[in-house]
Amino acid sequence: MRDRPNWQRHFFYRKESIKTTWRLRLAILILVILIGSATRAFWVSRIGHSLVCTEEIGRSDVMLVENFDPHYLPFERAAELRRAGVASRVLIPTQANSVSKGIAELMTRLAGIPNPEIIQVREIEPISLNLAYQIRDFLVKEQLRSVIIVTAGFRSKRSSLVYHAVLDPYGIKVRCLPVFGNITPENWTGTWHGIQDVTQQFLKLQYYRFYVLFYLSGLPASEQHASGPTSPA
Repeated sequence: MRDRPNWQRHFFYRKESIKTTWRLRLAILILVILIGSATRAFWVSRIGHSLVCTEEIGRSDVMLVENFDPHYLPFERAAELRRAGVASRVLIPTQANSVSKGIAELMTRLAGIPNPEIIQVREIEPISLNLAYQIRDFLVKEQLRSVIIVTAGFRSKRSSLVYHAVLDPYGIKVRCLPVFGNITPENWTGTWHGIQDVTQQFLKLQYYRFYVLFYLSGLPASEQHASGPTSPA
C-alpha cells in the first residue's frame, strides 16, 4: 500500500487492533458458568443474608408487625413473642381503608394476638421511610422507648436501616426479627418466586441505602418528616 502524502497525517491515522475469536469468548463463558456453579452455595447464601437484619430479641415496650404485603407468619411469630413476654403491646399499621384493616384484624385473630393496636397510616412515597416517620410520631406520643420490628426476612435489612435512621435520634431502641417461610437465604434460587423476591428486595435495599437515607442525612431534624424522594415501598 502506498504511503499517504505527508499532509494526510494531520487528518488520518491507522492503528492495529486485536479482537477475540468466538472460540475464546465461548471458553470464557463456559468458565464463568463452571465457576458460578461450583461456588453456588457460597454466593447464594451471601446474597440472601445480605438482605437480612441481625436478629435481636429483647424485652421491648411494643412490637411492630410490618404489614405491607400481609402474610400470616409475622403475625404468628409476634403472637409467640407476646406469649413469651417480649412485649405486651402489638402495633399493626394498615392502609387507611376498611379492607386493609379487616385483613389485619383477621390475621391477628388467627394468630391469637389479643387487643392489637391497629393504626391507619398514609401511604406517601417513599412508603417505608414515611411509615417509619408515622410510627415515630406514635411512639413519641405514647412515650415508648423501645420497639421490636417483626417483618418478612428479605426486607428486614431495609426495615432495620430505615427505623434506625428515624428512631435512633429520638433515643428509641430498635430491635429486628426477620421471619422466613419456605424460602430462606440458603434456598431462594430454587423457585422463580424466590429469585424475584430477592432481586426486588436487593434493588430496593440499595435504593434506600444510597439514595433515600443519604437524602435524609442531609436534612435538618426539623425537616425530617413525611416528605422525600420518590421510591418503591
